[in-house]
Amino acid sequence: MAVNAGRLLARLEELSRIGDTGDGGCARLALSDEDRAGRDLVVTWMRDLGLDVQIDGIGNVIALREGREPGAPVMCGSHIDTVATGGRYDGNLGVLAGLEVIETLVSAGVTPRRAMAVAFFTDEEGARFAPDMLGSLVYAGGMAVEEAYDIVGIDGARLGDELARVGYLGSLPCPGLVPHAYVELHIEQGPVLEAHGEVIGAVTGVQGISWQELRLGGQFNHAGTTPMAFRHDAGLAAASVAVAARRLATELGGDQVATVGKLDLRPDLVNVVAGLATLTVDLRNTDGDLLARAERRMAAEVDRIASEEGVSVERRQLARFDPVTFDERIVHLVETTAREHGHSVRRLPSGAGHDAQMLARMCPAGMVFVPSVGGISHNPAELTTPEHIEAGANVLLDVLVHLAEDDVVA
Repeated sequence: MAVNAGRLLARLEELSRIGDTGDGGCARLALSDEDRAGRDLVVTWMRDLGLDVQIDGIGNVIALREGREPGAPVMCGSHIDTVATGGRYDGNLGVLAGLEVIETLVSAGVTPRRAMAVAFFTDEEGARFAPDMLGSLVYAGGMAVEEAYDIVGIDGARLGDELARVGYLGSLPCPGLVPHAYVELHIEQGPVLEAHGEVIGAVTGVQGISWQELRLGGQFNHAGTTPMAFRHDAGLAAASVAVAARRLATELGGDQVATVGKLDLRPDLVNVVAGLATLTVDLRNTDGDLLARAERRMAAEVDRIASEEGVSVERRQLARFDPVTFDERIVHLVETTAREHGHSVRRLPSGAGHDAQMLARMCPAGMVFVPSVGGISHNPAELTTPEHIEAGANVLLDVLVHLAEDDVVA
């Protein structure tokens, strides 16, 4: 068996038109009107295949196809929400390739021993409602659904209210059904596979993530009449934090990364010393101890900068996830399957967070990566070639069928 690559590419194209930003990208923030339209389209495709479509209390959508025997399903999937500057492959490929795998089996008249499921999870990006991977976190029991309902988004909307507004407040309980195994196909979102000329990534795990919001309170003052020595400049403090974050990552080296990706200055006027700066610090590392060390050093740097400039500091933790190691049996299965298909393959960790890391809390989990051209993602220029999409989808097909037929992870 092999997937119908043309059908998969056509679905990717059709979904990308929802939230089209006019420059090749998509903007479907979680539980927005665009997200609702994308959800409706994918659910229609699921129902057209005769799948049992179920929606849980956080809006995760799970489509099931029965197996020859009763029991937990082999699950695949990802997400269809995007960042504001999103591309057409991040998340969407995993969902639509999973749907294509099931349609391939249906068309061939093949019913594996175990049930199969394809899912898309709510608010994976965390771009509107923090933290990221929120839907799969609730699905896996890492956050109570009632707590999630009260999360307020960047636009002031309450998650529970938006879930009801878009019509995806489902009745299935959370935590959700425990799968037999979970495998997610995803674009790499980085440059490693392309740089080494490799087609498939057998993902070993996911970096730990620490997101923090800082509010630096200084003093609004006239830009022309306030001598430098008399300033309490929240803008300078924020800039110093960004520089310190880069320096910290460089000094620690290895897999450590640090990003100040969001910055807001008030009053945001050309001739006024900023009296308030709100910014985010994103720290990531594959090693949990090193991530904790980076957090401690960053906290000390923020305190030093605030003291020197005479500004106050308020901290809010937006997300904190330890590194995740995927099930070695699934990593090995992805690796051997890719080689059987004649593809070059590399074991590598994921620098981005994924729903698979949350599902790994409840069942054996793994991921399949395909290359990102130029290592670009969260950008309208995001691109994975059709031949790599087809290769990844066919590896996913065989991995899922193997898991559904054999006792690889029993």
